[in-house]
Amino acid sequence: MTVTDELVSYEDALASYDPVMGLEVHVELGTRTKMFCGCSTELGAEANSQVCPVCLGLPGALPVVNETAVESAIKIGLALNCEIAQWCRFARKNYFYPDMPKNFQTSQYDEPIAFDGYLDVALEDGEVFRVGIERAHMEEDTGKSTHIGGATGRIHGASHSLLDYNRAGIPLIEIVTKPITGAGDRAPEIARAYVAELRELIRALGVSEARMEMGQLRCDVNLSLRPNGTEKFGTRSETKNVNSLRSVERAVRFEVMRHAAVLGSGGTIVQETRHFHEDTGSTTSGRIKEEAEDYRYFPEPDLVPVAPSREWVEQLRAGLPELPRVRRERLKERWGISDHEMQSVLNAGAIDLIVATIDAGAPADQARKWWMGELARRANEDGVELAALPITPAQVARITELVAEGALNDKLARQVIEGVLAGEGAPDEVVDKRGLKVVSDEGALTAAVEAAIEANQGVADKIRGGKVAAAGALVGAVMKATRGQADAARVRELILAKLGVQG
Repeated sequence: MTVTDELVSYEDALASYDPVMGLEVHVELGTRTKMFCGCSTELGAEANSQVCPVCLGLPGALPVVNETAVESAIKIGLALNCEIAQWCRFARKNYFYPDMPKNFQTSQYDEPIAFDGYLDVALEDGEVFRVGIERAHMEEDTGKSTHIGGATGRIHGASHSLLDYNRAGIPLIEIVTKPITGAGDRAPEIARAYVAELRELIRALGVSEARMEMGQLRCDVNLSLRPNGTEKFGTRSETKNVNSLRSVERAVRFEVMRHAAVLGSGGTIVQETRHFHEDTGSTTSGRIKEEAEDYRYFPEPDLVPVAPSREWVEQLRAGLPELPRVRRERLKERWGISDHEMQSVLNAGAIDLIVATIDAGAPADQARKWWMGELARRANEDGVELAALPITPAQVARITELVAEGALNDKLARQVIEGVLAGEGAPDEVVDKRGLKVVSDEGALTAAVEAAIEANQGVADKIRGGKVAAAGALVGAVMKATRGQADAARVRELILAKLGVQG
């Protein structure tokens, strides 16, 4: 293998090579108990307090399948247009690692519960790209390792490691795509759009919150390059546990450039796992990637096969909620917005927030305006998702109500948002504490208008002479005098009336 620290540009890479992707997404199900035992899945408990002989793999402890997890797996498979197996079983995936207390993971190998499906994803320009789904299978999560003493938080260089097995045994669904070909230069965008659409679907099904920042949805990015015009796939790398949409896109782009640099310099790609680094957008080598036979899969002897009846499957199919693409089309028509505008709302993660704000009483256009404007800006500044901002849809709806009543203008409303985000209380409390209500007293406004005219006679003469646009300067003077707490439209009306000019 030739090692190179150099990268070629993305454009140069695509001039010579065709990217092939495979995306493996692990979804942590929102069940109350673990996959094969009755231990709680609640977050935040004291380390190793939610364990039992089954999830610790103690001798003689026998697992029992979580029915709700099986039901969730079937729902996911149906929503992904998959076939649902009439009969499937679990297998033992054998490998030694400290966070696997049993030294094997109970998973599914050649007999997944759902297989051969697809998911259509919309891209920025409205094009729809179909991603084939190879399989969706059930398995259990591992424990959590915390490496102490190293500079990077990884095992290399650490003095010791701490193990928490509370997470060991939590139900997972792994969704594996078929090889994604034909993406070309849009491969990073397609990868991001696929994970975003999958996340929306999982949330719509109610089987997981799918919060990537909490590890409830994690993506492994497999990528290889093949010379343009050829059919044979190249050697792949697997970037593990990528946990944001932006990082999925960046990981694909970086690996395309890295692979192209290695291949272009005459080197060969090693099949390995890699780590993604948020700060640099780069990946580094992890370990040589095992082949399936290295795991020595064999059927789990302590679990009976899963054989969902066709009646149960059809009952679950009939109970599926409105799926995200259908819902977006309905909302797009109701809100009267374009495909591009709806895509922007989706990219911002704002759909549910806007809907909840409308349900709380806000007009649709105002709900979109504040979430996609001021609040999106704040989220971007803080480097968090919109939903993580400390403001609720009901509070945003109240702010729109205060604006509609004339108690606030847009400038003051932004200050109210600032106060709510700073923890100063609900919108009405912030208004009272900061003294932010619009000056609506006609006497006070009239006095401010007269003072502005008196101080700006030259501007007043221009307005009297027919240059009505010059009124903006007087409006600005009044707004400054009232600390932005006047209704600009009403101020303009009063100015023109005082000067005897028709608006």
